[in-house]
Amino acid sequence: MNAPVDFRAIEGMFERKYRQIEVKFEPDYSVAWTFLNPSGVPCFNLGILDELRAHDEAIEMNGGRVLHEGDLRQIRYYVVASKTEDIFNFGGDLALFVRLVKEQDRDALTHYAKLCIRNMHSRICNYNSPMTTISLVQGEALGGGFETVLSSNVIIAERCARMGTPEILFNLFPGMGAYSLLARRMGMKKAEEMILSGRVFTAAELHEMGVVDILVDDGLGETAVYDYIRSNERRRNGMQAVFSCRQHFHPVSYDELLNITNIWVNAAMRLEEKDLKLMNRLVSSQLRRINGGAALRTPETAIPQVAEMPMDLQYAVA
Repeated sequence: MNAPVDFRAIEGMFERKYRQIEVKFEPDYSVAWTFLNPSGVPCFNLGILDELRAHDEAIEMNGGRVLHEGDLRQIRYYVVASKTEDIFNFGGDLALFVRLVKEQDRDALTHYAKLCIRNMHSRICNYNSPMTTISLVQGEALGGGFETVLSSNVIIAERCARMGTPEILFNLFPGMGAYSLLARRMGMKKAEEMILSGRVFTAAELHEMGVVDILVDDGLGETAVYDYIRSNERRRNGMQAVFSCRQHFHPVSYDELLNITNIWVNAAMRLEEKDLKLMNRLVSSQLRRINGGAALRTPETAIPQVAEMPMDLQYAVA
């Protein structure tokens, strides 16, 4: 039975202008889009996490329904993609992590982690509505960016995409869903091997592993989304029911995500100065990347160039 609709929450929901995400609803396909467009480093800062929570909570509390031109419409597909060229998302806000760890501010770090997993869990559960979630990856998805990709029912990736969890290279691990989601897609042992390797994989490699569902040529990602919707429309109801079965056969509970993210917080609080320096160097590399390769210096010290990083980390950020 459908939950009562809070019209105040969904009025103009897809007309609202956000600072760090762009949203739209296409009634012809009953598809909602959220494009990540973070300011500064393309990561999950607190601002974009808050915007995602506000938008998605309105969808969730109304059973995936949206008010469009006076009519109540069901969202059948919900796609997450990125507006940043060649980058889906770099994941966690490393600069924030470094500061909070140095200050030993466990409460603030826990608040950040809980906001991440609240966003993740809603998507894993399809916003408690009959919809299919799709991740469209047209660039690099690292750490929390890869976790977001994994939270959808269907992953569509262009060949240029690269994905992975490089956190082990600075002595941490992806703590907001990667373990749970990868283990369910490829088994626990292979998931652990991937996480502990720190490798960044091509979309083709991940497609061969069964992590990426649909691999397409560069530039054809959005076309592939519409092709997928059209080709599956006649069996949509049954397909969505099958995807819902995943959460009953192999449920990813909020408590599971919370317990793992508490392990992540504990591990982060134990990081040493050498680990934090490496994280700072990665932040510097990310900033140079989005600023067209311009050299960056902090007021305190010159940040080493990518070439001075360990080889595995060079691969992760190159």
